[in-house]
Amino acid sequence: MAKNPTNAAPERRARSDGERTRQAILETAVRLATVEGLERLSIGRLAEESGVSKSGLFAHFRSKERLQLATIEAAREVFVREIIAPAEAASAPRERIEQLCERFLSYVERLVFPGGCFFAVAAAEVGARPGPVRERIATYQRQWMQLLERNIAQVQASGLLDDAPASQIAFECNALLIAANTAFVLHGDRTALDRARYAIRARLRQPAEAGA
Repeated sequence: MAKNPTNAAPERRARSDGERTRQAILETAVRLATVEGLERLSIGRLAEESGVSKSGLFAHFRSKERLQLATIEAAREVFVREIIAPAEAASAPRERIEQLCERFLSYVERLVFPGGCFFAVAAAEVGARPGPVRERIATYQRQWMQLLERNIAQVQASGLLDDAPASQIAFECNALLIAANTAFVLHGDRTALDRARYAIRARLRQPAEAGA
């Protein structure tokens, strides 16, 4: 039976309002998680911070684990929007990899989240705790490293970078990014971001050996 068209608009508005509420809750959850950690991100704690009732939060997420997983997905959307999508617009492989690193540092420097990179914080917290939350973080970390490796391999294929394993160069670049994130969050040291920029640029511009 077809729905009464007079009821359709209120239903759509209710869904839209619910989606906006959920998005606002998750924005608060991601910010909170970078400061206090995913483990403290309970429905009760989020109710205190967001002003939404526990019953309202439970209706959206049903459990602490589902809240944590939804928070990871929200953080991933921000990571893609702030870092991956802008860098992928670059046409040249070396420009793309340099932009991936620069956009990461900019995301940290602009305090997109108060505790720095969400995934750096989460990986340190849940790395030794088996379960769905750890696996989700590990999946996104692997995808990030694979993205770095793929772009580095493309630079190497063009003859513009030395032939060290792409996985090694990706590891070095990511290590510099995480070190800069830590120094900036812990000490407020903006020079650490510039040191990382310099070191990454130098590493990505080591030429291939002539005749190799």
